[in-house]
Amino acid sequence: MAYNYNRPNNNEVPKDIIKKYNTRIWLILACGIVLFGLFIVLIGAGAFGSIPSFRAIEHPKSNEATEVISEDGRVLGTYFVKNRSNVTYSEISPNVVNALIATEDIRFKSHSGIDFKRTFTIFLYAMMGKKQGGSTITQQLALNLFSEEGRQKNYFKRIIQKFQEWVIAVKLERNYTKEEIITMYLNTVDFGNNAYGIKSAARVYFDTTPDKLTVPQAAVLIGLQRGITRYSPTKNPERSLNRRNTVMALMAKSDLLSEQDFEKYKTLPLGLNFNPATVNDGIAPYFRTVLKAEVRKILEERSIYKSDGVTPYDLDRDGLKIYTTINYDMQVYAEEAQKEYMKVLQQQFSNSWKGRNPFKGMDLQIDQGIKRSDRYKSLKLEGKTDEEITQDFNTPSKLTIFTWHGNIDTLMKPIDSVKYYKLLLRNAMMAMDPKTGYIKAWVGGINYEHFKYDQVKIGTRQVGSTGKPFTYAVAIENGYSPCLSVPNEPVTISNPGSADWTPRNSGTPLPGSITLQKALAYSQNYVTAYLMKQVGPTAVVNEIKKMGITSDVPAVPSICLGTFDASIFDMVGAYSVFANKGIWTQPTYILRIEDKNGVVLYDSKPIVKVAMNEEVAFVMTRMLRGVVTGGTGSRLSYKYGINTPVGGKTGTTQNNSDGWFMAITPDLVAGVWTGCEDRAFHFTSTSYGEGANSALPIYAGFMKRVYADPKLKISRSDFTPPAGGVNIIYDCDKYQQQEQGTTELDKKLGF
Repeated sequence: MAYNYNRPNNNEVPKDIIKKYNTRIWLILACGIVLFGLFIVLIGAGAFGSIPSFRAIEHPKSNEATEVISEDGRVLGTYFVKNRSNVTYSEISPNVVNALIATEDIRFKSHSGIDFKRTFTIFLYAMMGKKQGGSTITQQLALNLFSEEGRQKNYFKRIIQKFQEWVIAVKLERNYTKEEIITMYLNTVDFGNNAYGIKSAARVYFDTTPDKLTVPQAAVLIGLQRGITRYSPTKNPERSLNRRNTVMALMAKSDLLSEQDFEKYKTLPLGLNFNPATVNDGIAPYFRTVLKAEVRKILEERSIYKSDGVTPYDLDRDGLKIYTTINYDMQVYAEEAQKEYMKVLQQQFSNSWKGRNPFKGMDLQIDQGIKRSDRYKSLKLEGKTDEEITQDFNTPSKLTIFTWHGNIDTLMKPIDSVKYYKLLLRNAMMAMDPKTGYIKAWVGGINYEHFKYDQVKIGTRQVGSTGKPFTYAVAIENGYSPCLSVPNEPVTISNPGSADWTPRNSGTPLPGSITLQKALAYSQNYVTAYLMKQVGPTAVVNEIKKMGITSDVPAVPSICLGTFDASIFDMVGAYSVFANKGIWTQPTYILRIEDKNGVVLYDSKPIVKVAMNEEVAFVMTRMLRGVVTGGTGSRLSYKYGINTPVGGKTGTTQNNSDGWFMAITPDLVAGVWTGCEDRAFHFTSTSYGEGANSALPIYAGFMKRVYADPKLKISRSDFTPPAGGVNIIYDCDKYQQQEQGTTELDKKLGF
């Protein structure tokens, strides 16, 4: 049967109906597009939640750590709420960028903030029961910068948030280059372990900088973005390793890593160099604490505010950069020298008390120690009675105590821990360039975690014999020669308003008459008192104040032996006058302060003044050299092998409570102090407690490291005499010849 092709098909849909339905479909699509467009407009207008303005995008808010930077450009440490420090694109290794793009957003360089192709595939994957991240790097940046509450948990709120990210992402793409976007992203990402941003992450996990991150290191950090706990290299190293290799495989698949390199890298271990981030991390923690207070004071006193003119800067959030005078390597050398010798000295101290009771008659000191402790203060806040507190301090508890071999967890009565710390030696040191006043190293204590008190600037201690050179300097100014011989015998000085003063000598006095030079070299009290009797305490106090000592110095005769208190900070500044041709330059540790955009907020201008005649200062360098070449500081040469031109002065206070060593070279002046927290506790013998044993060796360890480092360029040359010569005779052979000639002339003239 033939088929009639012209016969009407009853199942065929009429064309007018098809046309009608097509029109409706297109109308629905058009309406959907219009409604979607309106929806996006409403989101952009903030109808479903605030959207950042263009100004906000230009200046995104993020808590950023303030960096403390050494004179050689390295970070000493940070102040932060979130440990974040920003870097520029040029400071980021291409390995990081490649790992990020390969893993998170392969079409990053071609899309305009939203990858619609990737968005479409999300639905396909969802239909197959699989999950795939759909956010581009730009969208993730939008979430990091502008979503205060983070990723929404509620499904419908998350949909709104997703579209908000779209709007912000488009704004970001319009206003920033791809390099700027990827830099902002890497600066805002949370890498876990209190590391925010790639710079902090590089330092925390690998102790390096972002520009030096290798492919495997970069892959570890980028791998964390899929789960900072799940893929944590510290908590889940095996998962982290697998995730790292997955990231590198994606890099190879995207032709951002060669197959040969991938095969080589995937067999490597994680290679962590973990440095957990805390506010106390980094070197020079005591210095950074004092610095923070000083910076706040400067900003407040100078009314330095943010751009609105009223909001003060927050050092923990506003990402300032504080450029300091501290030399990173010198600081490390100072801390190493302290740790190296204090282990030895503490053992000497402990041995000296064997078989004795150091706490006999010390009930008051122990009670004070209890009441100063954090434990006591906490118990008081809890409302505990004195009886309950006493019982608590006598009940064994789990405690973590400091030792020179590391922290120890132990079961101990809290009162015993107070006694333990009373017998723990403390130490501090500072080094400074005498010409500029720039402080190069600052060690304020033995362990900042346990002992927060800074002993460089905040604390003061009796200076002992390191105060003697001030009296000698006044005598030289008044025409005395270092070669003048005087009887080394007891001297009594009247003291208006109180009893006459007759000092005792320390140790065995040198017999007969000795020169001033020898008396200072061997720290003879009688001769120092003789000079005080000649020049008077008022002149000495005036000299001390001109040389920058800010603590109270009473005008009494005993100050010639160093009975006044001073800080290491002030003492180093004072001794710099000798090394710097009589000029006092204010000890300085801040070079400038910048905001996070590099705008200079403060620039330091050290105070400089003439404190002493240049000739007198030079003669004092000769006398202080004598202390080291043949006096109480001679072990610096014969025991520690430092034979460069160093002037110095040892100091030991009554009962060996404090040991000092002050040292000068043309390029570096330093001060070291050692003692217990409480002066009532001290060495049992001067042979151990004197400054030559308790302080000088730390300076020696420091200088040996400094001299061994050629890039520091610390000169080994001697002090240069004044250009116009020196009229004060300090060569004792010449002085004796002149004295002998004068005597013979007097005889001829009949005198």
